[in-house]
Amino acid sequence: MSMNWRGVIPAITTPFQADLSVDHAALAQKCRRLADAGCTGVVALGSLGEGATLEPEEKRAILATCAEALDGRIPVVAGISALSTAQAAALARQAEAAGCRGLMALPPYVYRGDWREMKAHMAAMLEATALPAMLYNNPIAYGTDFLPEQIAELAAEFPQLQAVKESSGDARRVAAIRALAGERLSLLVGMDDCILEGIGVGAQGWVAGLANALPQESVALFEAASQGRPEAFELYRWFLPLLRLDTTPKFVQLIKLVEAMCGTGPARVRPPRLELAGAELEATRQLIAAALAARPKLRPRDTAAGNRAAQPAAVRS
Repeated sequence: MSMNWRGVIPAITTPFQADLSVDHAALAQKCRRLADAGCTGVVALGSLGEGATLEPEEKRAILATCAEALDGRIPVVAGISALSTAQAAALARQAEAAGCRGLMALPPYVYRGDWREMKAHMAAMLEATALPAMLYNNPIAYGTDFLPEQIAELAAEFPQLQAVKESSGDARRVAAIRALAGERLSLLVGMDDCILEGIGVGAQGWVAGLANALPQESVALFEAASQGRPEAFELYRWFLPLLRLDTTPKFVQLIKLVEAMCGTGPARVRPPRLELAGAELEATRQLIAAALAARPKLRPRDTAAGNRAAQPAAVRS
């Protein structure tokens, strides 16, 4: 089984109702909106989706809602993270049964093992289903760093591993993995404010955060940068203050606030996270409002040509 690991694949937020239960209607609407904007897939249950706060049945239901809402238009990728290897493998099997077409494999919560242990953990997830998988390397958040040599070793042993979401914050890692694995793996940028740099050294996809709120702009930026068009830099300069919100400890609250101010989702988060308040909230609102006031106009996309871009570009109002 294979999958297209290219383009903009948002790591989606999980919308909550006032009682903090999952809002499945809003979730389905979000998935359809992202597909309409030209995104090439969605990743559910990741860090941005507050996966650690979700119960097992909630996770299964979220994946089923996403798969049903998209109905094969674009693939659903399930974020697989757990405290134990057995739990991770079980969630991978549930994701396959729910209709997901790919997995995003994370290291275990809490425990930071050595390479022998992390390789065994990844192997259990990769072998649990027939689904293709993307390894998520985020040493900043998870404390486990999959080095390029280790990623190449996994790729050589497990054909199910087809992609890497690289979030080390060092764009040179993309080039280092490419040098070792060649075209064997698709490489995706996992930090929003590194997208231009990542594409510059060979990334083919973007697991995006701000795309939840601004999918058209995210797709336009990715396509302009991938095609080497100079307007990518203008769009990036406008977008950068918002993209940087993806790289702080409160990135979930921040991105959900952008969604709320764009009218595309609620700002509610589950504890231990709390919504922003006081001076922090006011400063962030001002930053977002300033960016939205200067929001660029985009050229229309050629949706009839297989979601290829019709030279989208940023044009100032």
